Amino acid sequence: MCGIAGLANWGDRETLSRMTHVQAHRGPDDSGLWERRFPDGSYVGLGSRRLAILDLSSGGHMPMCNEDRTVWITYNGEIYNFADLRRELQGKGHRFTSATDTEVVLHLYEEEGAECVKRLNGMFAFSVCDLRSGKPVLFLARDHFGVKPLYYAHRGRRLAFASEAKALLHVQEIQAELDLESLHQYLTFLWVPDPKTMFRGIYKLPAGHYATFCDGELKIEQYWDLSFPRAGVQYPRSEADLADEVRERFRRSVTGQMVSDVPIGAFLSAGLDSSSIVAMMTMCAAAKQPVRTYTITFPKKYRIGETTLDDPNVPARLARKLGCENHQIVVEPDVAGLLPRLTWHMDEPTADPAIIPAYLVCREARKQATVLLSGVGGDELFAGYRKYSAHYWAQAYQKMPAPLRTLAEAGLGALPGLRGTVLKGTVRLAKKMARSASLTAEDRFIRNCTYLDAGQKMDLYSLEMQDQLRNSDASVRHRDCFEAVRDADFLNQMLYLDSKIFMPSLNLTYNDKMSMASSVEVRVPFLDRELAEFVAWDVPPHLKLKGFFQPTTKHILRRAMRDILPREVLEQPKAAFAAPVDYWLANDLREMVDDQLSESSIRKRGVFRPEAVRRFVDEHRSGKHDWSMQIWQFLTLEFWMRIFLDAGAEQRAEEFNPEREAATA
Repeated sequence: MCGIAGLANWGDRETLSRMTHVQAHRGPDDSGLWERRFPDGSYVGLGSRRLAILDLSSGGHMPMCNEDRTVWITYNGEIYNFADLRRELQGKGHRFTSATDTEVVLHLYEEEGAECVKRLNGMFAFSVCDLRSGKPVLFLARDHFGVKPLYYAHRGRRLAFASEAKALLHVQEIQAELDLESLHQYLTFLWVPDPKTMFRGIYKLPAGHYATFCDGELKIEQYWDLSFPRAGVQYPRSEADLADEVRERFRRSVTGQMVSDVPIGAFLSAGLDSSSIVAMMTMCAAAKQPVRTYTITFPKKYRIGETTLDDPNVPARLARKLGCENHQIVVEPDVAGLLPRLTWHMDEPTADPAIIPAYLVCREARKQATVLLSGVGGDELFAGYRKYSAHYWAQAYQKMPAPLRTLAEAGLGALPGLRGTVLKGTVRLAKKMARSASLTAEDRFIRNCTYLDAGQKMDLYSLEMQDQLRNSDASVRHRDCFEAVRDADFLNQMLYLDSKIFMPSLNLTYNDKMSMASSVEVRVPFLDRELAEFVAWDVPPHLKLKGFFQPTTKHILRRAMRDILPREVLEQPKAAFAAPVDYWLANDLREMVDDQLSESSIRKRGVFRPEAVRRFVDEHRSGKHDWSMQIWQFLTLEFWMRIFLDAGAEQRAEEFNPEREAATA
């Protein structure tokens, strides 16, 4: 796993060096630069920071070239079928000097060009500079699901790219400026959907896409997309048969992703996804010693009323049953100290407090393991979120007489937040459903993904911002994705949207950034392309979400793991990988909220009306409404503005550089 950077017709070696250095946490084991100036004045430079996973020798140094030095690569990722591809390429005469997957990607590109990405099974973001035609051609690619990030800026005939957006801020003329449409999306969803970012003029190469840059022109093309059969199609295979194949394909994915020359472990929350991964790891012949598992939990005072697993003994019992070496990490973090640092690592404001436990578990795991397997993707593949069930509940709700629905919605809206009680999560879910249940299916799903609606945002914005954003549609990506799978069953439509928007823009992003902040590689076995395509096409919707009023989520996965996992795990209710944000806001962060969101701070920005922000804070503290996520949004946004908009990139790079972070960890 690595951090990559590159320039074309922009900057110089010093610029490239700064871009690479600011990503040192992504690759503490090695660094390298390669550049070339051409007779016509054009310039290309590639940079790399390496976290050595395969072939720990200097043979894995990047940027790496082919035999005649006409093709160069800087690469971030892991290709799990690299051994098979290597044998095939050797049979065609290619010579290898290392045992890395990087060199396999290099020679595969040399052999097949852009089509090489269709042969890769893994997670990756890389760039190749191809000199064989006599002029430089840059090729950039991002993996099928967007596990690894790739940011870029294109101005005229110039291009800059990197694994992290902050690296681009070291390029002359790329300034940290707020993109207003992205702000509108952030306030809607807690994060900005790909391909936009909160930085004006900086974009993410979409998942399943590649780009070519030649003669100053950038062309982006899609090479893969997850697809689904038409609604109503007949599925001929039995449930038992499908469960057997799901289990076998999943086993192969986990086994394939255990290839490593450094210690490997796994997250273990005792939820179905992480437990399934750990169970398969223990059955793998490559596991020559007990599998290391890492469980994070908070003291009991933090967990009251939160939708996290309340009993950390469940993963401990499972680990003992499977013969694992379980490390339980009980944390009471300095949130006020962590939040600015993690906001810097995230690049963009991401108002999901799960970034904090994600960072903490990776930081602790790094003491023993460099690679961790994660259950990200299981919910999007097998239908694990409650919002999928909510679609069917809403269909039944809409059959009620309109006057009864009006009364129910008014009653739920008047309920207090019930902070600190076990009913808090239930009330929050009921309120969310009440505000969306009468809408159309598409609008209902989008509404259930939002945290501030159009009216709330307009009330929040200053008059100037209202004028600029009044006609902006924050849900345009969602509507485009719905259109792309219009003929599929609606459950599959919801899964498609989450796999295209929610998963890469939020879950995969913070998993990458928080693991890389600790120089840890996270792999995601559920996002094996062949497994995902099989589940999408061969498993009927009713075997993903089975039942109606109390549907069983991820039914086919539970059936597949029935003889492997204990009942208490198979029957464990869905619990988010979350954090006690409500408790933090009421206690640890109370003074910080009043300082960061003070009237003077808000007024200085000119983005929000101070009285509107204060209303959210006051209503939350009084218990009238649970605005914890919205306040976390405002707080995260203010930190992002102070870090990236108010201070220069170089100043912040020094403040949060890896050496300083290691010294204070």
